[in-house]
Amino acid sequence: MKKGKFWTLAVLLIVSMVLAACQSGNGEEAGTEGESAGESSGGSKTLVFGRGGDSVSLDPSRVTDGESMKVAANIFETLINFGEQDTTLQPGLAKEWEASEDGLTYTLQLEEGVKFHDGTDFNAEAVVKNFERWANGDADTFPYYQSMFGGFKGDEGHVIEAVTAEGDHTVVFTLKRPQAPFLKNLAMTMFGIGSPEAFEADAEGFGENPVGTGPFKFVEWKRNDSITIEKNEEYWKEGLPKLDRVVFRSIPDNGARLNALITGDIDLADGINPSDQATISDDDNLQLFERPSLNIGYLGMTVTREPFGDKLVRQAFNHAIDRQAIIDAFFEGAAEPAKNPIPPSIPAYNDSIEGYEYDPEKAKELLAEAGYPDGFEMELWAMPVPRPYMPDGAKVAEVIQKNLADIGVTAEIVSYEWATYLEKASKGEADAFLLGWTGDNGDADNFIYALLDGDNIGSNNYTYYDNAELHDILIEAQTEVDEDTRNELYAKAQEIIHEDAPWVPLAHSTPLLAGSADITGFKAHPTGSDILSNVDFN
Repeated sequence: MKKGKFWTLAVLLIVSMVLAACQSGNGEEAGTEGESAGESSGGSKTLVFGRGGDSVSLDPSRVTDGESMKVAANIFETLINFGEQDTTLQPGLAKEWEASEDGLTYTLQLEEGVKFHDGTDFNAEAVVKNFERWANGDADTFPYYQSMFGGFKGDEGHVIEAVTAEGDHTVVFTLKRPQAPFLKNLAMTMFGIGSPEAFEADAEGFGENPVGTGPFKFVEWKRNDSITIEKNEEYWKEGLPKLDRVVFRSIPDNGARLNALITGDIDLADGINPSDQATISDDDNLQLFERPSLNIGYLGMTVTREPFGDKLVRQAFNHAIDRQAIIDAFFEGAAEPAKNPIPPSIPAYNDSIEGYEYDPEKAKELLAEAGYPDGFEMELWAMPVPRPYMPDGAKVAEVIQKNLADIGVTAEIVSYEWATYLEKASKGEADAFLLGWTGDNGDADNFIYALLDGDNIGSNNYTYYDNAELHDILIEAQTEVDEDTRNELYAKAQEIIHEDAPWVPLAHSTPLLAGSADITGFKAHPTGSDILSNVDFN
């Protein structure tokens, strides 16, 4: 071989090796040391998921925020699952179930051979211990258990009478009264089954070191930066998960998150501004995902704080706020104006209700009737992070501030770090606050009872609204098993809420996500709890 050809081949070989070494993954450093979006230097598949805020806790039973559930849904599993993109009931840790004719007994047959991430056995006794833990807690510790099963209003309000193990793989739930959405409640992420050995050893620290049976195991949490989970090599479903690692990165600004996706720093992003749809659709390296709508964004008014104890003031606010202007400015057609506390996708939706029209003059008349002809001063709380039901809470608050100024109300915009915001609002410290809800199970009960019933004051009912007539209707609707009758009851409930006006319902959105074009198997779930076990890269 001639010397010139030898050196030419040698140089080409060196260049090829360098290029191969550089082509590790599909982007730049993702914020976790030594890890890149798409694929790490060791060849393992890593998905970097950019989101708007950090989790509050990774123990899903102790929190109500979607960012916590998003991670927890991949660490824990529930007894019953939902469908890939709906709330139909599917087998989970329970492979089958049977209800008694009177609706008071549910018998679940469990999967065998399943283990928790710490190597201990998942069995019927583990299920019993999880439910005992939730039932024996208080409203501040386990807010969702209260919302769904009424566990903290004394024995009379407690839906579940007993949870018993019959052998290793059979669990029997005995109820005090029928509860129509009981099985759907069991499928909610917050009732993921944790390792009793882990939560009994460190009850307070379990949210920092979660142990479930899910497709991914907890690795690391850098507060307000990232949470890392890795493949559960002993997962009981063969061939899953397909990814080796997932990194959830907190990027509060929507624009910065989209830029991180475009540059390859992350692989998947939620909280996409509707105005950025065209940018994503025109980029061959990206793809757009739509989350099926199951949400409500609203302005809540704390009825225990003056002047919001007067429904005339609350009705005035409903006339003062221009919902359509907010949707046009911030949702780009990816939302519809709200008039009820549940979205139209729920069968019990009462479409016959006439929504409050945008009418500042009517709002002024109502304020004058309530004794505030010159308005008043107040605080308006704005969310510090983008949410699926409200892409930019701060900007929405500015529009509302201007609307209220038009009727003589001076609103000072206030905000806090996300976990603090939720905690203070739940304690009734806000005059009025922006918030929202993504449904957990597709049932009207999960919106109206969870968010607006007196039983849930201090947990999910941040307005402290309490109406005895409404409560009786909601309990009757829970107990009723005939769907047509239930829908009639919920229609009446919506009429009462419309009249009392503890909220200004703003919008039902279609949340948008975007990802790199080579992602496969991702299904955006309407509940916001996206299970990533089937996600892969081409």
